[in-house]
Amino acid sequence: MIDISAMPFAKLLGIRTIEATPARVVAELVVREELCTTNHILHGGAIMAFADSVGALATVLNLRDGAGTTTLESKTNFLAAVKLGEIARAVCEPVHVGRATMVWQTRISREDGKLAAIVTQTQMTLSRGPA
Repeated sequence: MIDISAMPFAKLLGIRTIEATPARVVAELVVREELCTTNHILHGGAIMAFADSVGALATVLNLRDGAGTTTLESKTNFLAAVKLGEIARAVCEPVHVGRATMVWQTRISREDGKLAAIVTQTQMTLSRGPA
């Protein structure tokens, strides 16, 4: 299994891979104080970075040899707060897996199972060729 902690920013956030297949990535994030707003809830930017990292891993699992990826677009719906000390869980599944682009939906839930955010992102496939 590819571990998301090999990605430097994901490692900084403290994201832990639970499951990683080409059809589904599941990861967790402990909500630490440095990831929170002044109200002790997970910052929206941290939620977006969590989802972007998980979507990037899902894309990497579907790339052809030698290809890379970058995020083209990301949209987040915030639905509920995740509090300091809780574990946020991300489940990322494909909407579209193509040769040039991939679209992923990541559902982030709180410990009580309530949906906290839905993130839809588009990843572009980058060919590795001569510079």
